[in-house]
Amino acid sequence: MFRLPDWLIYEIQRRWEQLALRRWINNNPRLIIGITIASVFLFLVIVIGRLLPRGAVNIEDYDKEWFYDLNTSELFVAKAELAGPIEAPSGPLPNGKPAGVKAYVLSYSSEPNESNRFIAFLEMPDPNAEERTETVKPEGGAEQRGRGKLIRRVDNKKWYPANSSRGQTILNEAFRPNENGQRPHYCPPPQ
Repeated sequence: MFRLPDWLIYEIQRRWEQLALRRWINNNPRLIIGITIASVFLFLVIVIGRLLPRGAVNIEDYDKEWFYDLNTSELFVAKAELAGPIEAPSGPLPNGKPAGVKAYVLSYSSEPNESNRFIAFLEMPDPNAEERTETVKPEGGAEQRGRGKLIRRVDNKKWYPANSSRGQTILNEAFRPNENGQRPHYCPPPQ
């Protein structure tokens, strides 16, 4: 193993002492502690500033939204203010009720085409919303938005309250990141 010669070590020590930096550090511990605290504080401010969002998120309102025909399992477009169930192109369900429910179409692609879009879940108003009292804990944003709505997966026939544990599971699965870590985003219909 390589070792520095003694004369070089001695010379380095002598020059270090000439700088008197070591002595100055030893004589001013409060200043050094203050500089250290200020540096840590500055570091934390920078890290927190980088983690915070860059301002208000712009939420777009669309004139039209996707709806799903429960008879034909196909998407169609209708006015956004309609909550569903609405009349579907195929007509009513066998029980006479409208067959169109709101569909949430998502994609992982930034410029999605029909092949890389998918229906994350279906939604309709809960006709028994006033009677339901499943939520025991205080509601946050997602639970508040889900109140009074039923959701289901496309391949399932059973509807669940959106703010129930099963409803939240459906929502969590719908917005789960893919294998590349990308989160899906809403794909509006052609306006």
